[in-house]
Amino acid sequence: MSEGLDYKQLIQSLDGGVALVKPGGWDIVFENAKFFQWFPPDSDGDGDEPLPERLSGLRAERAAARLEDNRRFTFESEAKAGSRPVPVRVTLQNLPDREPPLVLVQCVDISKEKETQYMLDSYSKMSERHSRELQKEKDRVEKLLLNIMPRSVYEEMKDYGTTTPQRFDSASIVMLDFVRFTDMAISRDPSALVTELNDIFSAFDRIVEMFGCERIRTIGDAYMAVSGLPEANPDHTHNVAKVALRMRRYLERRNAAHPQQWRGRIGINTGPVIGSLVGIQKYVYDLFGPGVNLAARMESMSEPMQITLCEETYELIKDDFAFSERGEFEIKGFGTKKLYYLESERRGRE
Repeated sequence: MSEGLDYKQLIQSLDGGVALVKPGGWDIVFENAKFFQWFPPDSDGDGDEPLPERLSGLRAERAAARLEDNRRFTFESEAKAGSRPVPVRVTLQNLPDREPPLVLVQCVDISKEKETQYMLDSYSKMSERHSRELQKEKDRVEKLLLNIMPRSVYEEMKDYGTTTPQRFDSASIVMLDFVRFTDMAISRDPSALVTELNDIFSAFDRIVEMFGCERIRTIGDAYMAVSGLPEANPDHTHNVAKVALRMRRYLERRNAAHPQQWRGRIGINTGPVIGSLVGIQKYVYDLFGPGVNLAARMESMSEPMQITLCEETYELIKDDFAFSERGEFEIKGFGTKKLYYLESERRGRE
């Protein structure tokens, strides 16, 4: 009797719900008030339900195997505290030096642990969501910046916060603008006009990308692209010539299918340029130098739906393309130069 009282006193002194169980049939020989409150017997029964019937989630066979190896068995269950469920951690372990053997069942309230884990999980999910949103925003900004500057320039700005102007001894530029665009803008519905211009420039972007060129800028109805920078390309003059021919071909096909005619003047040129990022709050990647200036002169001196270039550029690609001579012209800032129209690629070279 005194031995039983010793165990009862021990059980009552432990935190949480505690019970003593016979390992064979899982009969409960003693339980403290907290265990009885958390895992009450079935009111319709005789009050002698074995532990698996009182304690939900107990896998009796697995627990018995563990106890036979003299190891602890731990699992989580759910107790009752009035109408509120209480998560508990249940530990079963053999009582040492007992005849007959008994199993100590100890149940600890883990509500605080669960709340902490829930908060950590919520914070982790929130952090993941914020990370995804941040990455999405970074991707959006990167996409926008790559629309206005070459990737290598973007990478330099991202890594160092600034970019260094670069000189390129030889690059090729194609420039285009549309004839009588100002009159079109005044006489037509602005939204429809901008929609058509956006469709045309989107097609030009695809053509430029097809031949490894970079679109540099669009200003109103003007479009400018380049080949040979920021990465060197030995075929840069051929590339812009092909781009110019396909721009014209696209406009011809579009004009054949639409009532509104878009007729472009195109100029190409090869020469030295400087590429630099300009602006402080609003960045723009732009090109400067004689190569760009002469390309602009070629575009302004061209005729509608014609591609104009000077003799120096002609000499670089004359074997691969067909031309017609325009004669000699005085070019502002460049003196007298012989000009040509680019007509087509030579047969078998497309």
